[in-house]
Amino acid sequence: MCGRFVQYEGMALFIEELSPQIELFSGYDAQPIDRYNIAPSTRVQVLHSAEGGLHIDAVKWGWAPFWAKGKRPDPINARVETVTTGKFFKQLWPNGRAVVPSEGWYEWVKDPDDPKKKQPYFIRLKSQKPMFFGALAQVHPGLDPHEGDGFVIITAASDQGMVDIHDRKPLVLTPEHAREWLDSNLSPERAEEIAKECCQPTDDFEWYAVDRAVGNVKNQGADLLLPVPKIED
Repeated sequence: MCGRFVQYEGMALFIEELSPQIELFSGYDAQPIDRYNIAPSTRVQVLHSAEGGLHIDAVKWGWAPFWAKGKRPDPINARVETVTTGKFFKQLWPNGRAVVPSEGWYEWVKDPDDPKKKQPYFIRLKSQKPMFFGALAQVHPGLDPHEGDGFVIITAASDQGMVDIHDRKPLVLTPEHAREWLDSNLSPERAEEIAKECCQPTDDFEWYAVDRAVGNVKNQGADLLLPVPKIED
């Protein structure tokens, strides 16, 4: 998974898709978020469990344990094959489970005739409904951002078909699995099972080429989602 995704609907729509009966400690509204080109290190609306129930917080995309800070940029993704057993994310697994609502993400494909050129693609559900990325997050309580806070999106190997776009994809959970993922009483064994076996299949997705303007983080308009011919002059 490359480092760009979208989050443009109002949080109320995401919550409606996740569960109309869900109880949240923090409030939300229908005001559009209007982010069409989210980049690493920026703050993103994330759902996570904390004291008092489920919270929505703006959390930095990227996280590293204190002992790895400054050695390289904070990772933005965590491979599902190692996230449950590796040393790096031990502090977050399994109690740091979180969900990142989104409508889709971008991937870049190298031009076979010119490896220096890359064509961006937008990937979304065929239903065009909201999706929920399984994530891990550290979020300290309080209104002020904490230096150690951040989140990573869990990624899985792409199935046959989407591999033409990229060999990794985010752990996209159905609303049912996303609700279970956020349950504070979920066992570590079941959390691992969801992470490894419950990603939505490739057949649920569609993808199409978009303008290379998405490569510039300053570009944020809805026009970034418009399809373009796969081959550009």
